[in-house]
Amino acid sequence: MSVKSILIVDDVKENLDVLIEILSPLYSVKPALNGKTALKIAEKTQPDLILLDIIMPEMDGFQVLNSLKSGELTKNIPVVFISSADDETERKKGLEAGAVEYLIKPVDSRKLISFCNEFLDK
Repeated sequence: MSVKSILIVDDVKENLDVLIEILSPLYSVKPALNGKTALKIAEKTQPDLILLDIIMPEMDGFQVLNSLKSGELTKNIPVVFISSADDETERKKGLEAGAVEYLIKPVDSRKLISFCNEFLDK
């Protein structure tokens, strides 16, 4: 069985580092500090899952998700929004935009691992 890959997108390096530390023992993890880099990595590597911050400069998470969903090679990659916005309206907007889940920062490491295991083992 091959190792599943996760692309993590966050403009705050410390946030990326935390998620990498949590997930890298279990998955092949690829980081991206912005949406443009994330789109290039996603198209090149087609990860099994993308964890995507919403609030980022230049391209926000919704713009990145829209680009992913319109790309032939990336349209079927599941995306999980990870945001500090603990707001039901934002959550609903994210899920309606095509995200498979909406997690709130700071993410509990056990919950994140459990979610990834459950989701990627389907």
